[in-house]
Amino acid sequence: MSAEELVEVVLPGKVEPEGLRIRHGEVPVAGPGQVLIRMEATGVSFAEQQMRRGRYYDQPAFPFVPGYDLVGTVVDTGAGVEPGLAGVRVAALVKVGGWASHVLVDAADVVPVPDGIGAAQAETLVVNGITAWQMLHRKARVRAGQTILVHGANGGVGSVLVQLARAAGVHVIGTAAARHHDALRAEGVVPVDYRAGDVPARVRELAPGGVDAVFDHIGGRGIVDSWRLLAPGGTLVSYGSASTRDDEGSKQWPVLKLLGRVWLWNALPNGRRAYFYNAWAGHALAKDRFRARLRADLTQVFAALQRGDITARIAAQLPLARVADALRLAESGTVAGKIVLTP
Repeated sequence: MSAEELVEVVLPGKVEPEGLRIRHGEVPVAGPGQVLIRMEATGVSFAEQQMRRGRYYDQPAFPFVPGYDLVGTVVDTGAGVEPGLAGVRVAALVKVGGWASHVLVDAADVVPVPDGIGAAQAETLVVNGITAWQMLHRKARVRAGQTILVHGANGGVGSVLVQLARAAGVHVIGTAAARHHDALRAEGVVPVDYRAGDVPARVRELAPGGVDAVFDHIGGRGIVDSWRLLAPGGTLVSYGSASTRDDEGSKQWPVLKLLGRVWLWNALPNGRRAYFYNAWAGHALAKDRFRARLRADLTQVFAALQRGDITARIAAQLPLARVADALRLAESGTVAGKIVLTP
């Protein structure tokens, strides 16, 4: 290894963004089965906004290095790893640890990034792309001609979801603040202002028979409206609890409440289905299957980008040292797309 230095961002406890710390150390060496990635791009996702409040339902004990995903080049391979991986640009979903200049990852967990896709472009589509693809095609199993409702259609996951849905020939109704409506219309989405009046009533006007799927990251009480908007045979995919981000008390409780509702709704004999989507489902019990699915789906997402079905939305690009500014910007709710951190 060269005389490089490890730079990483540490979350010391429940702090404001300015409380994040930069730590310097020695660059680690890849162990058996591992690769060392020199980070070129990582991102700010909703998970880190929850983690700094101690609200992410299975975050590690403080202090730790956040960073849900990253893209970078393999600079060292451990024993038993295909040596041809050295020098390859890869993406990895890690949950924590991505906010660092160098990251150790199991070689089996990296997905090659096709030539012609930049690191920051690819980064916008790792956790967001996998989430959108799996919810759309593995959970809701949407088909051309169907109509879906996407909450937060301008958000990190929502913006990828609506583009993938439109590419699949699906009609999309999307909730967003009014300032995002022109951009959504340009993509063929029918926008609904979530701040103006009765959203469920407006969706019913647009889809009197109900929608075939709802994608809901908000959770809380609004999830009941999402369920009621489904057409017979429709699917609700819940994938978060954004409405409880600033709550006090148990971080598990909002998720457990959602899971309870999902279980109850699925027990009802009405032909509708509800899922709580978790990107990590199956990771602990069937790791090989989980990895194969992740690789297949992210490869599909990258192919969709190359075809022009989806665009990589970089809202802002900031150096790791300005992580507090990046987190503040992400939490402001004023940007469309992904905030990317670079070394």
